[in-house]
Amino acid sequence: MGFFSKIAEGLKKTKDSLMGKIDQVLTSFGKVDEELFEELEETLIMADVGTVTATRICEELRKRVKAGAVTDVNEVRSLLKEIIAEMLSGDSELNLSTQPAIILVIGVNGVGKTTTIGKMANNLRQDGKKVLLAAADTFRAAAIEQLEIWADRAQVDLIKHGEGSDPAAVVFDAVNAGKARGADVIICDTAGRLHNKKNLMNELAKISRVIDKEAPGCARETLLVLDATTGQNALNQAKLFKEAAGLDGIILTKLDGTARGGVVIGIKEELNIPIKYIGVGEQIDDLRPFNSKEFVDALFGEGELK
Repeated sequence: MGFFSKIAEGLKKTKDSLMGKIDQVLTSFGKVDEELFEELEETLIMADVGTVTATRICEELRKRVKAGAVTDVNEVRSLLKEIIAEMLSGDSELNLSTQPAIILVIGVNGVGKTTTIGKMANNLRQDGKKVLLAAADTFRAAAIEQLEIWADRAQVDLIKHGEGSDPAAVVFDAVNAGKARGADVIICDTAGRLHNKKNLMNELAKISRVIDKEAPGCARETLLVLDATTGQNALNQAKLFKEAAGLDGIILTKLDGTARGGVVIGIKEELNIPIKYIGVGEQIDDLRPFNSKEFVDALFGEGELK
């Protein structure tokens, strides 16, 4: 299956739900009026885009309709696509400008964090990068073993300590091993807890100090893994993690299993955090770098099937 086809297939449930309802609204209105905007806003909210973002989209839609003296409901659809595409645009590339570059991955249990790290490692290795994984989520039962399985699948090296060991010590060893082995990217599986923000902040601060000392000036990103099937809960999680840890990007998993993919728009617009990857299936190559144009084309049922 081609690259675009895979994304289109992964977003099918969201497209059928969100765009199906939007098209229904558009075809049921013979004219462009305030009632149409209100109905569209409600539809966007129900599709997990979020109240704040849905309101912003419809405010912008009103402006453009007025500016262009739009009377055709089909043109409203095009304007809607344009607005959503603009909201999702922006830099979604990983910062891999140094050798090594270091990526810290966080997220609550159950979102697919460890699986996502394995898939990201595979993706980067296929791009010609030498990748090293660090099993620094040392407190979750079986997290280390799970990451070890994914390291084997992705054909990358892994640095691990025993369960319950100091995460910063694992990162220390991983950074030094990465430098010695000429790794391009070190991906650290880190804290999976948010019930105590102070603990999370302390743990990440300690890891950051280790990186500052052992790899000063290296490119570094903190990425949060979210489960798209949780809809608005994913947005709330992102707000909490941003406040507690600071975030450079979002990885949204399980998009293929939900009609709630509209949350992507809300996360990007409300929090201004780039979406770096989306998960559109269960296979090792089903984690895709986020491309806003392809995402919107797939969402609106347009674009070239390659």
